[in-house]
Amino acid sequence: MTAEELFDYRHEPYQHELVDGILFEMEPPGAEHGIVAMRIGMLLAAHVNAHDLGLAFAGEIGFLLRSNPDTVRAPDAGFISQARIEAAGGIPKGYWPGPPDLAVEVVSPDDRRSKVEGKALDWLASGTRAVVVLDPPLRTATVYRARDDIRVLTADETLDLGDVVPDWSARVGDLFL
Repeated sequence: MTAEELFDYRHEPYQHELVDGILFEMEPPGAEHGIVAMRIGMLLAAHVNAHDLGLAFAGEIGFLLRSNPDTVRAPDAGFISQARIEAAGGIPKGYWPGPPDLAVEVVSPDDRRSKVEGKALDWLASGTRAVVVLDPPLRTATVYRARDDIRVLTADETLDLGDVVPDWSARVGDLFL
């Protein structure tokens, strides 16, 4: 399957990603997953909008990471800098061309650790500057900056992404129910 075919593909209620031309369907996430994604999305958006830094999002925005075969991934939340928006000529009608600056993934109850870690490393390999994996049952945030720079933060620690989203940080525990 190509990214263009995926864009026109509808198979409700499933969400989809395309990895090296292969379609993956995912069950709709549960309530806790959506609430955690929205919490970090809202915190990011408030800061990004107040300082005109670009766009923050919570939701399944597709990013075209590779072509031939195509890979389209969709993080649970994230950030795209104003400089990258301008370089792209604004917001595209289809998938975003390339990775976000920040990708946030929220672990669902049925996610396998290897799948989540593989997705985080795929974001990094595609050029995402930082990936945060939020694990609601453990109340942790795992920050991936490179294959050899992975740090697990607990609820009482601060998630500091000021180098990716200028001057932004949040207490990890505030991201969970």
